[in-house]
Amino acid sequence: MKSHLFGNPHSNSPSSMLSTDRVESTRIQALHFFKADPELFDLIFVANATAAIKLVMDCMSDYSRSKESNGFWYGYHGDSHTSLVGVREVAGMESRCFASDEEVEEWLGHPERSPRAYGENLPNVEEKLRLFAYPAQSNMNGRRLPLDWPGRLRNTTSESREVYSLLDAAAFVPTGQLDFSDWKNAPDFTALSFYKIFGFPDLGALIVRKASGHVLKERRYFGGGTVEMVINGNANDAWHARKAASLHQMLEDGTSAFHSIAALQLALKTHRRLFGSMGNVSKHTCHLIRILHEEMSILYHQNGLQVCKVYKGTASEYGESRTQGPTIAFNVRDSNGNWIGKSDFERLAIIKNIQIRTGGLCNPGGIASSLQYSPTEMRENFDDGVRCGNELDEMHGKPTGVVRVSLGAMSSMKDIKRFMEFMQLFVEQTPSRAPDSKAVVQVKEVNVPTRCPVAACINIFGSREELLLKLWTDHGYREDVGNGIICGFQDKKQEKMTAVVALR
Repeated sequence: MKSHLFGNPHSNSPSSMLSTDRVESTRIQALHFFKADPELFDLIFVANATAAIKLVMDCMSDYSRSKESNGFWYGYHGDSHTSLVGVREVAGMESRCFASDEEVEEWLGHPERSPRAYGENLPNVEEKLRLFAYPAQSNMNGRRLPLDWPGRLRNTTSESREVYSLLDAAAFVPTGQLDFSDWKNAPDFTALSFYKIFGFPDLGALIVRKASGHVLKERRYFGGGTVEMVINGNANDAWHARKAASLHQMLEDGTSAFHSIAALQLALKTHRRLFGSMGNVSKHTCHLIRILHEEMSILYHQNGLQVCKVYKGTASEYGESRTQGPTIAFNVRDSNGNWIGKSDFERLAIIKNIQIRTGGLCNPGGIASSLQYSPTEMRENFDDGVRCGNELDEMHGKPTGVVRVSLGAMSSMKDIKRFMEFMQLFVEQTPSRAPDSKAVVQVKEVNVPTRCPVAACINIFGSREELLLKLWTDHGYREDVGNGIICGFQDKKQEKMTAVVALR
């Protein structure tokens, strides 16, 4: 980018033609990265995986209109990302949430069976158009789902019905080889994000089997760059002609993110130079996550209680890339069996410069299943104030979210060692005292109290005095209050005051 001038691809100037060439060559390279034949697949650049999912949703809706239908039936796996779940609101017909892999397997044996056979209350129409969506890998706990479902669905569906598959591969592709060399058994539509693989650029893609591309061609909306001619007017005067040379010409609205696409080409080249192949990345991360899981599984307090509660798929095996990705979802208990809040855990991780994610992770089904919440309990939690990203970490004795640690191509044994050293902060080596006399650091933010072991905070700085001095020096004031000390300080964004009380 320092040595070339890139222009809007929708022109014939030298800078524009350079952008067009770079975009098209990157498109081909990206398809090859997933072992997809450009003669059989097309790749549409979008903002992110969610944008890819929404594009399929919009096109399916318009396609159903072209067939004079009231919409399409939508089936999705219960372990889906929120973006897949949201499609149900637009499908038009009733949707079905498959609660388990076993339910999907049973349905795949009879995919033409009417959804009414499963107790669904559908309108009195024939459900010829259907879309089945699921994740290649759970974005909550990293368990991997069967990749042969799209092919099996296609092979057991008669030509009189149209049943399409949508694969959310966003969580899978950073450490797994998405292989479309067997095009007959590939998903019809695949959504993914490149930033999850390379870190940069912020770009997504929808990969489409050209044999299923006719569904997308019925989209009603058109944007700049996707049409050959447009006539403004009313009634019979309004007219337009779409570009028809390729799917991506018809669907990439407006000016493409040509600078990001140029950066993607460099990312593909750099990734290949550093790691050789996705197969190498998969083996590497599979090995590391097995070690991390083993180390976390043997963490015990001195009284024998296990420190980590890991949420793992029943068929998943750490160290086996076919069933499990390099992700661990868990919560932490103290020696009395009390949950340590995810927010407190994350605060301590931030101090140690460890990057994790906590909360609901945009996977409502996975969270509800793992934490054993019924729909009624979820609604009650909402009514009691639980919101995405807030610090109500426990309700009625259950955590409201999880901690997630993920490994990638650049992860190493050094990272595993460092994380396990951090986890030692939550292990109590001496028999715990009664809860009412246990020393704690109590953090209060906007009247939401949370608690975490004082040992964890003290161990970070070496001593209680150093902890308090650190808070005072970096963040504000200190004053003695009875047998404790209050340190008041503002967070880094200077948005709210936090009081940390250390009780002796």
